[in-house]
Amino acid sequence: MKGKDTAIVLASGGLDSCVTAAIANETYDLALLHINYGQRTESKELSAFHEIAAYYKVPDKRILIANIDYLKKIGGSSLTDTMIPVQEAEPDSKEVPTTYVPFRNTLFLSVAVSWAEVIGAEKVFIGAVSHDTPGYPDCKPFYYEVFNKLIAAGTKPETRITVETPLIFKTKAEIVTLGISLKAPLHLSWSCYKNTDKACGVCNSCYLRRKAFGESGYKDPVEYA
Repeated sequence: MKGKDTAIVLASGGLDSCVTAAIANETYDLALLHINYGQRTESKELSAFHEIAAYYKVPDKRILIANIDYLKKIGGSSLTDTMIPVQEAEPDSKEVPTTYVPFRNTLFLSVAVSWAEVIGAEKVFIGAVSHDTPGYPDCKPFYYEVFNKLIAAGTKPETRITVETPLIFKTKAEIVTLGISLKAPLHLSWSCYKNTDKACGVCNSCYLRRKAFGESGYKDPVEYA
């Protein structure tokens, strides 16, 4: 009897990728990819990733941790350059926030597709959300349509890899509700852009998380400063 196919999930340790892993786990054997890129909360995100991987009992052979710290050297983002302050949430702003890391998702997905081609995975899942991040150019549906065309053009002819974005049209509250229904380990996830002990509560990621839990009616298990 044929077992499940394998799917790679880009897992930062955050809320969205945690729920994305839960979605993929319903149908596939998980392969989890975590990327360190010199971000402020790298140590906390890596710890959360390991805990989520352990929760889903993902074997070591299907865990990959990649280091692309040249993004820190390039800078240009408050996540990678400590001289740029992490701005507090601006819910009504349509501008690209300082937390945008230039071309980051393209680099992440390139690593994932390389790994997928080697291990024979036909799906790469990423927890991109367009609803709450209108300023992020690499979180828009059109971006992923184009990227899938790039995969088809840039891999072996017999390769059939596609990027899946199951959360892209959902609100954060809907993501929390879905995560609870799938028994995703949201208590293990980390969203704060600034801190590694208690979440700051005021950065854009904390704001969206707190708002989502409030709207969904569930208690956020994360402790805030």
